[in-house]
Amino acid sequence: MAAHPTSLVPMAHVADVQRTIEFYKLLEFELHNKLEYGGELKWAYLARGMAQIMFAKSSGPIDSEQQAVLFYLYASKVVPYREQLMAKGIKVSELEYPPYATEGEFRVFDPDGYVLLVGAASQR
Repeated sequence: MAAHPTSLVPMAHVADVQRTIEFYKLLEFELHNKLEYGGELKWAYLARGMAQIMFAKSSGPIDSEQQAVLFYLYASKVVPYREQLMAKGIKVSELEYPPYATEGEFRVFDPDGYVLLVGAASQR
């Protein structure tokens, strides 16, 4: 039997892994694993349902203008999830309704400038 990939989890470099963990917890992610080395948090794995992401401590400065990736995050209900994030003090964009997202979508920027585009799980 041939070997094959079983999953793919994005890993982003960040300036401060702990700060990033705290932000993604506000988005309802849960910390599943972390690695400390030399007294410093170097890596973390967070997930919620089928949504998974890893973060690693960057060896250099993070330039939010140079982020060439965005993360598409599916939510069970877009409007209530947006309102929930706003209630936690998270800055979110206005709702937009492009043809592929009839339930709407919005943007969230994490502390390192990565874009999370949030849409409805039903459009998946």
